[in-house]
Amino acid sequence: MDNSGKEKEALTLMAEADKKMKSSRGFGTLFGGSSRKYEEACDIYVRAANMFKMAKNWSGKIWLELNSGHLELQGVWAAGNAFSQAAHLHLQMDNKLDGAINFLDAGNAFKKTDPQEAINCLNQAIEIYTDMGRFTIAAKHHISIAEIYESELLDVDKAICHYEQAADYYKGEESKSAANKCLLKVATYTAQLEQYQKAIDIYEQIGTYAMDSVLLKYGAKDHFFKAALCHFCVDMLNARLSVQRYEDMFPAFSDARECKLVKKLLDAYEEQDVDAFTDAVKDFDSISRLDQWNTTMLLRIKKQIQDEESDLR
Repeated sequence: MDNSGKEKEALTLMAEADKKMKSSRGFGTLFGGSSRKYEEACDIYVRAANMFKMAKNWSGKIWLELNSGHLELQGVWAAGNAFSQAAHLHLQMDNKLDGAINFLDAGNAFKKTDPQEAINCLNQAIEIYTDMGRFTIAAKHHISIAEIYESELLDVDKAICHYEQAADYYKGEESKSAANKCLLKVATYTAQLEQYQKAIDIYEQIGTYAMDSVLLKYGAKDHFFKAALCHFCVDMLNARLSVQRYEDMFPAFSDARECKLVKKLLDAYEEQDVDAFTDAVKDFDSISRLDQWNTTMLLRIKKQIQDEESDLR
């Protein structure tokens, strides 16, 4: 589908908005007309942004075909840029909420082609929301940034930082469930980075919270299981002691398949029996599929047995 018509219309709107901006700096300011011109320019920038969206031009250069068949660069305006321009104008008029909304629109547009610029826009929106005391909304957009670092920029450390910030904001707003969801992301990644103690602290904290809740009690075993595996990656004795502690805290954990699996693995580790370790994992996995995180931790523990076995030869 040819979207050049939409792009031409968007560029016309951008030129119109720019013209209003220039005129607002002239005589209009003497008669109080500047604010009205700014508002009109904002509306036109947003219309242009939506036109760019229809043309699926999210950010980047605009090329138009001339009669000669050659392409001519018309500018670097696109949906993200236009929304961002509107946001900055709103801030100049002290319309913070409208500015934040346009920064979010810009961030969503830039996500398509420029993840780092999307993050920049989302951060500007977050700054406005925190200044206004809207921490729940700010937390939500910290999660959006974390997800960009996860899936697009592949920067786990920065993803962790934004999940932690989101969790802090949710805690401050008494949204415990939302905070825990973010912290579980932190625990997942810190364990993968071999920052086991940090992951253990989170899993134990959330497991303790869950076991005291009628609705969440069933999930407590999963958190204690993950904490035990993290302990196991560090030290077998600590893992055994932690399992005993979890059973004392939460007697239902003793009957859980996860608890029984960890005990079998501890025995196999103590006997340096790789086959017994593998069989225990296979038996468990045949009934309850192990996710990628659990599989990674178990492979790390298995490798420790294999390495120790090699050292004894």
